[in-house]
Amino acid sequence: MIPFDSLLIFYLAIYAASSAADVGIEKINTIYLKKHAEDVPLGFKGLIDQEELIKIKQYTIDKTRFNMIHACISKMFFLFIILSGLLPWLARSLSDVNFVGAGLIFFAVPGLLAAAIDLPFDYYRSFVIEERHGFNTSTLKTWFSDLAKSLMLTAVIGSFLLASLLLMIQYAGHVWWIWACSVFIGFQLLMTVIHPTLIAPLFNKFTPIEDHALTARIKELTGREGLSIQGIYQMDAARRSRHTNAYFSGLGKQKRIVLFDTLIQSHNTSEIVAVLAHEIGHLKRNHIKKNLAITGMASIAFFYLASKMITWETMFHNFGFSDMPVYVGLFLVGVLWEPFGFCLSPLVKTVSRKFEHEADLYCIRLLKTADPLIKALRKMAKENLANLQPHPLYVWFNYSHPPLLQRIKGLESATVATDVFDA
Repeated sequence: MIPFDSLLIFYLAIYAASSAADVGIEKINTIYLKKHAEDVPLGFKGLIDQEELIKIKQYTIDKTRFNMIHACISKMFFLFIILSGLLPWLARSLSDVNFVGAGLIFFAVPGLLAAAIDLPFDYYRSFVIEERHGFNTSTLKTWFSDLAKSLMLTAVIGSFLLASLLLMIQYAGHVWWIWACSVFIGFQLLMTVIHPTLIAPLFNKFTPIEDHALTARIKELTGREGLSIQGIYQMDAARRSRHTNAYFSGLGKQKRIVLFDTLIQSHNTSEIVAVLAHEIGHLKRNHIKKNLAITGMASIAFFYLASKMITWETMFHNFGFSDMPVYVGLFLVGVLWEPFGFCLSPLVKTVSRKFEHEADLYCIRLLKTADPLIKALRKMAKENLANLQPHPLYVWFNYSHPPLLQRIKGLESATVATDVFDA
């Protein structure tokens, strides 16, 4: 056990407060759900009955309870890693190892331990909770295959990035953080381009859409908007889950449209086109580029701050380290950042919800009506057992999309405003 000095005590107080707030917000959302569990919202009357409302309530409660338990155990394990003295012992054991190799091992040990802790939770989520509520269609073979591929990709990509970062710190002097930002931003752009064609196919099968009428509607829509699309595909999502979705991926000439096969099976052509019109809104409003820019600015701030902190002697000593290898400094900067990331979450989610609202408005502009998108959203809410009335505080911290009722009201209001303007 490492000694408790002033910085460590201050950090633990902030960590405990953010953790308690995180769990407390989950609990508040559950209480709020139970309070409104018997009332079918006005926008869903006739589509969702009391029996389905009970299913939504139970699914949300099961997920929330699971998330709270998972969060508590993960946070306790994190504190054990930090306070037990394991990391200072590991750093001393690596003192004679090559600088880059020592850094890779130092990050890998707690990373693998955390992955081992998460493993039974991931299994329980898929094969108990999702199975109980009729969503899971995965097999153990598929689950293990996905796990192995994910670990392999994380190990290869993570090792490459960390090794590059350590080499830049060693050889680029005090301006290493500028090089690190450039590499990180470049990597983000590269992943946006190659993920659809190289990484995603490792997990799912992508085939051309068999519905030629749907394909023609999509091509007409994208052509009208001047979008060059590399392909229109359906993804075999039903191999793992009954949840529905659709998305655009890639940049430049590598843009492609992907529809979950579950979406194609459960929605008509007009609804699918409306969902894609929303996604086109993201492209036309440059949300992907804006997100990359935001991520780039955040990385600049993080790496600059890291460059100032990795030689901060007080930080090392308060966390039990007698020596100051820079890979330990990088790890500790990430440790200190963790609770502050929770505090910044509302800002990130607010920007995301703003982008989603803008994409909804673009859909109306493109289709001249909100009806197909509203029908699609209502149907997707029913299919996915979405919580129709989340607590506003929970939305503030956790929702990347506006709550469904708010989103539908926004679409209806925008339609009225457009009709008045056109008149």
